[in-house]
This record gives sequence, structure tokens and C-alpha cells, in this order.
Amino acid sequence: MVTGISFQDARYFSNLMLDYLDEKEEVQNLYARFPKLENFKGQIEEKASSYSQEHREVLVNALNHQYKNLEVSEATQHHIDLLADNTTFTVTTGHQLNLFTGPLYFLYKIVSTINLTKELKEAYPEYNFVPIYWMASEDHDFEEINYFNFKGKKIHWNRKDGGAVGHLTTEGLDEVYKLYEQELGVGENADYLRRLFKDAYLNHDTLAAASQFLVNELFGKHGLVVLDADDASLKELFVPYMKTDIFEGTPFKKVTETAAVMSDLGYNVQVTPREINLFYLAEGVRERIVEQDGTYVVLDAGITFTKEQLETELKEHPERFSPNVIMRPLYQEVILPNLCYIGGGGELAYWLELKSYFNAMQVTFPILLLRNSVLVVSEKQQEKLNKLNISYKHLFLKKDSFINKKVREISNIDIDFTKQRTHLEEQFAGLYDLAEQTDKSFLGAVKAQEVKQLKGLDNLEKRLLKAQKRKLSDHVERITEIRNELFPNESLQERTANFSELYLSYGEELVTTLLEKLKPLALEFTILVK
Repeated sequence: MVTGISFQDARYFSNLMLDYLDEKEEVQNLYARFPKLENFKGQIEEKASSYSQEHREVLVNALNHQYKNLEVSEATQHHIDLLADNTTFTVTTGHQLNLFTGPLYFLYKIVSTINLTKELKEAYPEYNFVPIYWMASEDHDFEEINYFNFKGKKIHWNRKDGGAVGHLTTEGLDEVYKLYEQELGVGENADYLRRLFKDAYLNHDTLAAASQFLVNELFGKHGLVVLDADDASLKELFVPYMKTDIFEGTPFKKVTETAAVMSDLGYNVQVTPREINLFYLAEGVRERIVEQDGTYVVLDAGITFTKEQLETELKEHPERFSPNVIMRPLYQEVILPNLCYIGGGGELAYWLELKSYFNAMQVTFPILLLRNSVLVVSEKQQEKLNKLNISYKHLFLKKDSFINKKVREISNIDIDFTKQRTHLEEQFAGLYDLAEQTDKSFLGAVKAQEVKQLKGLDNLEKRLLKAQKRKLSDHVERITEIRNELFPNESLQERTANFSELYLSYGEELVTTLLEKLKPLALEFTILVK
């Protein structure tokens, strides 16, 4: 069974994202086209006019080179070959190289991407659409990716970090494997997960190679193309844009302007641009480049360049330059014939800071689509929800609000003092009128007494609710237990659990069901009962 609730009712998304989904007028200048099927026609035409055949050839050659040591599915190879044709476009998602995929939503991002390409092919059969997973192999936030949660435990990879995570060796992952395989238990699905982890991480030398293998194993049969943009030939295409960052400061100027507008509208600014938005890559090093009195310095690396030397370095070794979070989206759209980026709320929030920068660079701004979010509910859990009369809408309330609401519903006495508050406020309205007619200095005393008595009612209501919770403690315990199962650590299931927890129960059917049921353009939170 599949059902959905609005992202607004899901209550786990920012005001900016909710306003974007509602197409509020104040945010419409932050994007080009809203993710509706009919809007992709204009997106195709605009991208087709700006993406060159030369870029296609470089991209296809790079992908074929990156796949040379992998077993490539027929569907994936077909998609790579199609990219040489000017009627082929991509839909892209990206993610960090989290250990064993990290949180569940990793799967939902990729499934959303694959499913959108299918929808686009049905709507626009004269074109071809290729799903791309962009590996964040140049990221250096090792502490964000070196673990995954499994059955309430943190499976952690301990090692020295440094530089781009994709370059890290898989040293120490044999110890992680020993911990993980002990927790898996027995069965066909457990055996598959053991083999998958072992083949990915113990049979590959780097984290990038291991991640590429892992994602290809899970989704290669569905035609997903995995791209590692840490590639000299691809970065060579980006050199002109890197120069505008270093020597003209265009992204700093444009994104700063947009961030100020967003801040004035009351939205949290997700990322702040730097005067130079590139890192320098070397063995074990990914450090910022800064300009100091005409000299360009790689921080904490003892490397310096004059302007002329830096221009030469860009030309001869583009692979040594790595875009930060501001520049990476532009890099993606320069090297891919891309129509749409699919990401989480935090990602799309920083993409919404970038449109004026894209305009200045004359690069087509992609359609931004919030990825599918999913709550997987077992049949046994659904039975409990039905027995306890818990709706999905109520389930997404914050824990205290959820418990309070259910206690009010099942209590045999009325715990809602709204009528008493209204009656009290009406009485004080008469006292305010009396004070106005007699002595206005009396108004302060009336107001103080009103506040005191309303506060007293609030306290009485809280005490009554607390007493009912004690009286109904068995019921409170049961509804709390089922909610904790579905929202571990007061967070969404998809942000906490690893896919392997569900795979143990459902096997390959997990991915198959997601591909069958998720509708990326529905723009709602999906509840999947399985």
C-alpha cells in the first residue's frame, strides 16, 4: 500500500522549501522553471542550444574510461552511448561517499532520478534521458561519511583522514566488515549484504572505486550512470569558469547579493561564498586557495603562485583544482547536458542561492526537484497504528504534541480549556470597557489580572493532561513505542537508518518496489506499507 501526505504536514522541512513547493511569489526569482512535466520542454530547448557536441564527446570518453574496470550493464552502457547524441539529456542527483550508502535517503535520491527519466521519456519520446549519480569524490568532510547506522548501532570507520575522500585508501575497512557481518545474522539477504560490502570495500583500493562499484551493483541494471567528476578531461572544460572565480570574483559577488535578498525575506542562508571558491588538490591535501597581496596561497600547504603561475597551473593541471559547494553546481551543469537536479531540502536551499551566478556565466539553470521522501512501515507496524487509531498526519507531529493529542482523543474527560479561556476573555472585555469609562489607570491592573488568570488556566490544563497521561500510561507507552520505531532518535527514518536494515527483510524487492511506487513529480511525502 502506498499513500502520501504533503511536505507541509510532514513538518520536517524548512520554510524556504515549503514556500518553494507552494511556488510563493517571493521565491520565484530564485529559480527558472518549477518541476512540472510540461516545463521540461522549455528546459530541453534551452539546454540543447547551449550544450556543445565537443562537451558530449569529452563526457562519453571520460565515462567509458571510468567504467573500464567495472562490469557494465547493457542498460548503463546504452545510456553512456546515447550521451553522444544531441537529443539525449540527463537528470542528476549527487551524494557524498557515505560508508555503505549512509542513510536510507541515498536510495530515494537515485530512485527519484531513475523514475523521472522514465516519466520524461513517456512525455517526450523524441528525446532520451539518462539518470546520473554524481559521486562527491572531492569532498573532504570525512567525519560526515565514515559511519552508518545499523539496528541502532553506529558502524564506524576509524582511520586518519586528509584530502579528497575519494582518494582515501580503503585501509581499515576489513575491521568494519568484521563488525558489520557479525550484526547481520543469517539468511540469503544477510549473505548478499556481506558479499556486497566485502566486494565493494575489501576488493577496491580507494573509497571512490568502492563507492562506484557499490552503486553500480545496486542500480546498474536500471541504467544508472555513475560519474566521478574528479577527472582531468572534464575539469579542462571548466577552466574558463574557474578563472572567473579566481581572477574576477563573479560567484562571490552574485551569490552574496542573492544571499542578502534571501536573508531579508527571512530565510536561513545555507552557504556563504568565499572570494575564491576553489580548493587545491594534492596528495592528502584539499585546501582553500586565497589571494594575499597579489600572491595566491594554498592554505596550510606551503604552496604559493603568482597570477601567471596560477594561470599556467590551471591550463596544465586542471585536475588539481576542486570546486567548493558554490562552484560544484556550475561545474555539473557545464559538463553535463543536464535538465534537472534532484536533491534534499538542504541541497536545494543552496542551489536557490545560485541562479544569478548561473545567469552571469550564461549557463542554463536546471530545474530543481525535491527528492522523494519515504517512510517504510511494515505490515505489523501498520496493524499497530490501526489498532491505536493513529493517522499518518498525527504520526509526523513532534513527539510531545503527538502524545498530548492522542491523550486528549482517548481521555474520558475534556482536557481542552478553550471554552473556559474564551469565557474568561469575554468577562475581561467587559472589565476593560468599565475601566475606559471610569479610570484608565485601572487598565494595567485589569490586564495583569487577565494574564494571571489565563496563565492559571494553562497550568490547570497542563496538570490535568499530566494526570491523564499517568492514568493512561499503558496506552501512552504503546503509542510512544510505535512512534519511536518509525522515527528513531526523533528523526525521519530515512535520515537515520541504513538501507541494509530494510534489505534484510525485503531483499531485492525493496529496490523493485521503490522503482514501482515512487513518483518524483508528485511532490509529497510517501508512506510505503510493505
